[in-house]
Parts: sequence; C-alpha cells; structure tokens
Amino acid sequence: MNNLGPALVNAVLLIPVGSAALLALFPDDRLTGRLNALASLLTFAASLSLFFFRPEPGSFLIVDDVNVVFIVLTTFVAFTTSLFSASYIEHELETGRLTPVYLRFYHAMYQTLMFAMNLALLANNMGLMWVAIELATLTTVLMVGLYRTPAAIEAAWKYFILGSVGIALALFGTLLVYLAARSVVGEGLDAMAWNVLVKQAPAFDPHLLNLAFVFLLLGYGTKVGLVPLHAWLPDAHAEGPTPISAVLSGLLLNVALFAVLRFKMIMSANPAALAPGPLMVTLGLLSVLFASFMLYRRRDIKRMFAYSSIEHMGIITFAFGMGGPLANFAGLLHMVYHSLTKSAIFFSVGHIAQIKGTQRMSEIRGLTVSHPVLGWGLVLGVITIVGLPPTGIFMTEFLIVTSTFARQPVLAVVLALGLLVALGALLWRLNDLAFGEPYGQDAPSQASFVPMFTHLALVTAAGVWLPSALVAWFQHVATLLG
Repeated sequence: MNNLGPALVNAVLLIPVGSAALLALFPDDRLTGRLNALASLLTFAASLSLFFFRPEPGSFLIVDDVNVVFIVLTTFVAFTTSLFSASYIEHELETGRLTPVYLRFYHAMYQTLMFAMNLALLANNMGLMWVAIELATLTTVLMVGLYRTPAAIEAAWKYFILGSVGIALALFGTLLVYLAARSVVGEGLDAMAWNVLVKQAPAFDPHLLNLAFVFLLLGYGTKVGLVPLHAWLPDAHAEGPTPISAVLSGLLLNVALFAVLRFKMIMSANPAALAPGPLMVTLGLLSVLFASFMLYRRRDIKRMFAYSSIEHMGIITFAFGMGGPLANFAGLLHMVYHSLTKSAIFFSVGHIAQIKGTQRMSEIRGLTVSHPVLGWGLVLGVITIVGLPPTGIFMTEFLIVTSTFARQPVLAVVLALGLLVALGALLWRLNDLAFGEPYGQDAPSQASFVPMFTHLALVTAAGVWLPSALVAWFQHVATLLG
C-alpha cells in the first residue's frame, strides 16, 4: 500500500505518454479512437484513486488537498471528451476535412496535452509547472491549426504569439518568487517547491512578491482568457476541432487558473505582501462585463460560446479574488460546473456544425424540430450555463453574488448586471437556433449523446443535492485557498 500512491501518480503521467507514442503508429480511425478513450479512462481511474492513496510530497511531484480536485475533474472531462471525439473525428475523416496522417497526429497530440495538463497540476515545482503549461500551450497551438485552412493557421499563430507573451511574463514572475524564496530557504529545489514555499512565505520579501504576482497574474491570466488578454481565445475555439474547444474551455483554462491560485496562496500567507484579491476581482469583473456584451455581436456559434467561457472564467476569478470560505467554495464549485457544462455545449455544437455544414448562426434554425435530441441538448446546456434554477450554476452564482453583496454591495450589483446581460444574449440566440422553422442542411446525426447528457445531468442534479462528504471536502479546500 505504501507504494501504491507513487504508482498511481506515475500512472496519471505515464499512461498519456505511452498512449501518445502508441497512437502515433496507428492510422485506423476506429482503433485509434477507442485506444484514445481507453487511455483516458485508465488515467481517470488512476487519478480518482488519489483521493484514497497519496504519496509523500517529492521534489517534483505532489498530491495535496488542493490539486486532487483539479486532477480528477481534468481526467474525467478528458475521458468524456475522448468519447465524443471518436464519433466527431470519424465524421471529419468521411468528409475529407482530415486525412489519416492528421488523424494520427490528432490522437497523439490529444494524449500529449493530457500529459502536460496532468503534470502542471501534479507539479510540486513551480518551474516544472511552468514547463508543463508551456507544453500544453504548444500542443494546443498545433491542434488549433489542424485543418490547415488560412483561418485556422492564423488562429494558431495568434494563439502562439499571445501565449508566448503570457508565458514569458509568467516565467519572469516565477523567477522573482524564486529570488524571494532563495534568501530564506536557500538555493536549490526547496526554493521552488510549493509545500515549502507556502510554509516559508511569511518570511519572504514582500516587495519581490508584489512585483512577481503582477507578472504572474498577467502571464497566466493570458492563458485563463481574462480581458484584456483574451484575444486568442475566440479564434482558437472557432477554428480548431470542436473536441479541442471543449478541452480548452473545460480544462486548459482551469489549469492556468490553478497556477494563479498556487501563487495566491503564497501571497495570502505573507501579511506584508500586496493583497492579491483586488487585482483578481478587477480582471474578473472586467471579463464578465466585456464578454457579456460581446455575446450580442457574435455570428459564429463557437465564437459565441468562447466569449461565454471568458465570462465564466471572469466569474470564477472574481470569486477567488473576493476570497473567504464562502466565495472560494462557490468559485470551486462554479469551476467544476462550468467545465462540465461548457464541454457538453461544445459536444452539441460540434455535431450541429457537422450536420449543418456551417458554424454561422444565421444558417442554423429549428434544431429541436430537425434534430430533437441534439436541439434539446443544446437548450438544456444553455439553460444550465446561464444559471437558471435549479441547475448547479444557479446555486454558485447566487452564492457569489450574495457573499459579495454582504461585503461590497456595489461590486455585487455590477456582477449581477453582467450575469443578466449574458443571460439575455444567450437566451435570445438560443430562441433562433433551437426553435421555429428548420433551416439549413438536415443531414442525420451519428453522434454519441452519452457524454453530453452525462455532464448536463451531473450539473442539474448538483443544483438540487450534493453529498455531504463532497460539500465538506470543497469547504476544506476553500479554506486552504485563503
């Protein structure tokens, strides 16, 4: 049993690596799709076991109360997305948008991306985490440009350039934190280990920490998609394969936010350092307001939901910026619900774009009539993401607004305004997409609806009832986040 924890951590990392190498050898679409799903299932099973068997923190890897929530969520959504991906990519091959060579590349890069995100979450070394997030960025850049169209290549380059600027800022901030730690902890790996940094943070130079956090928030905030650092995100969602849109919104944005939260814990532990909350609240609220109004101007269905992701990452960042047990608790739950809901929406949108042959919303009408299961799946997804009761997102948004109103009423009113604006925009768009006389192509859908409705069922059920053990666990993690 003592060796089971390290073995499980190794499995979470090595299964994606081995699978990526194996998938690069097989051009058959059915076989590679099944292997990709099997590898993702095994990784999820190994990560789920980390709730019960944990290794001692090492110099490079750690499993603690904070990251285990993120790793289980990441591997679960990665597994369900791999199931969706199998049917989605098969259709892309049939229509000629992808070739067998690109298929090999796609599945190998999918598992490489899973490895990079898992490594970032499990890293006990802030430098290793930076390397893992950079690897995840480079992998998604390649996948965004997979179709090799001019628009896809332009989106990939934009993502690469803006992502490189962000990761460079994050690197500079990481170096500053190391300098602050070195004078207290000494040179070496201990000055980069999270479990050491949080304990020794009260003795760090607050001036170095203040400067570092500004660069870190801007750098990793670019990856989160916070306004005004968001310009890459709508293009990446619109031009890349839809499974990658689901992974970007549901997972990669969370990994970047996780990096911010790790550094926030260090800042909060130093009483003389700048309070990280106001900076996070400002960027979060700006993201909510900007994205909510931009939803009215979208013409591409995937771009519209990309701006919805910006809005919700703003809500989550705002909640963590407000801090405190209740706001952190709501922020954690909202992050989980958003990952499940937004990936489910992209599952629906991906197949809608395939059967209609377009992503332009003006050419998509009456989905509940022409494709009832797909159309009502989209309706349920939008109802969930806008936070209508009794869904889980309604509960978390209610907690965030009310906890903010007790402390900063003006901020609560502004946040509520942004939520209402976004609700109006998405319901307005949904009315045309889902109802009325069908318009556009009416090709049959061969999608697997299990991943989409599994996610939506979980979020809907969570709005009515949560297991007491899960509530206690999230409350415990919320107190650790400061």
